[in-house]
Amino acid sequence: MFSFLDKIEYPLLIIAAVLMLLAPFTPMPHVVEKLIMLKEGTLKKAIDIFDLFYHFVPLALLIIKLIRDYNISKA
Repeated sequence: MFSFLDKIEYPLLIIAAVLMLLAPFTPMPHVVEKLIMLKEGTLKKAIDIFDLFYHFVPLALLIIKLIRDYNISKA
C-alpha cells in the first residue's frame, strides 16, 4: 500500500516535513496556531482541521517510511 514511499528519498521527506511544520514562518506557524486552537477547544471549522492535517502529512509520511524501513531491515 505504501510502496510509493520506497521511491521517495529521506532528505526530500525531511525537508518537506520541516518546511510544512514551520510554514508560514511569520507571525506564527500554522501548526502551532492550530495546536493552540485544539488545546483551547476552538478547532471546529472544517478548513482549520484540514489545514492541521495538511501540515502534518509530510511528517506522517516520514514516520511511516521510517517504520517500514525499520521493519524491513529486521525481517
